[in-house]
Amino acid sequence: MNEVTIIVIVTVAVALIFDVINGFHDSANAIATIVSTRVLSPRFAVLWAAAFNFTAIFIFAPKVANAISQIVIINPSDPAFVYVVLAGLLGAIIWDLLTWYWGLPVSSSHALIGGFAGAGIAYKGIHIIRWGIVGETMAFIPLAPMIGAVLGLIIMIAVYWIFRKWRPAKVDQLFRKGQLVSAALYSIGHGGNDAQKTMGIIVALLIAAGLFEPGKQLSIHSWDTLWIMLSCHLALALGVALGGWRIVETIGMKLAKLKPVHGFCAETAGAFTIFLATHLGIPISTTHTISGSIIGVGSTSNLAGIKWKTASRIVIAWIVTIPFSALTAAICFHLIYLVHRLF
Repeated sequence: MNEVTIIVIVTVAVALIFDVINGFHDSANAIATIVSTRVLSPRFAVLWAAAFNFTAIFIFAPKVANAISQIVIINPSDPAFVYVVLAGLLGAIIWDLLTWYWGLPVSSSHALIGGFAGAGIAYKGIHIIRWGIVGETMAFIPLAPMIGAVLGLIIMIAVYWIFRKWRPAKVDQLFRKGQLVSAALYSIGHGGNDAQKTMGIIVALLIAAGLFEPGKQLSIHSWDTLWIMLSCHLALALGVALGGWRIVETIGMKLAKLKPVHGFCAETAGAFTIFLATHLGIPISTTHTISGSIIGVGSTSNLAGIKWKTASRIVIAWIVTIPFSALTAAICFHLIYLVHRLF
């Protein structure tokens, strides 16, 4: 077994570990509202979300995976690009773990994109980055929460009008059941967008190792690619099932005070935003989306009820994620490459 093959195996394992951490980190996105409104206990909520995260494999075309795999222009004849992918993953993982420890719901997606791009720049400079793909992702840093907020506001107003003559207790009872549906929809969206990001990284790795033909499409109908899709969705679902309570608390309890009707509207708005982005092949932050949706829904009742100090900490974390994960990945690449050249 040659050196490149060993690095490929190790990097695939690291990619799947990142996927588990991503699910663990982002479990809050799907379950924060359903837990904070006490519709489900944390244990049952994460299992509910994990199951629907996995079903996304049968719903969405892998357009996001294709975009991620093309962020860095890879030369298959240069085996050092496998180290670029490995360093990018390590940079994203380190940033994810730090922000999990701090309880900040940052984007694992942006950490991955920043890490991959940062490692690529560290090796060959800025000219090997496809800035169009990175630009689309950067554009959706403000757009995703804004779209989520606007949709959340519209859905919340519509629900208020439709159920304006209902007793509050009856509305609460109805939307407790409705949140099971909205959480499922959001989990499908999360699985469809986020699992594909790791799929794209594995494809980039295999292209760098000369084991995957550039331009080849992932499909559940092809045994050559099914293992990539299946392993990434399973890893993400496992991470969601493990849960990340620190971030559940930040999003679901510290950002705004929620009732079941608010949770339903926020999750539904977030789900439709992610469905749209996944259909267009744009890797977006599910964390940004649900945070924006919660703020949009919360603003219909009381702007003062939104914890703006918590929201500002989240926004700052969003802004620094890509540059800091890129810097971390660049350091990782230089360390890995130094060890490679020494030995």
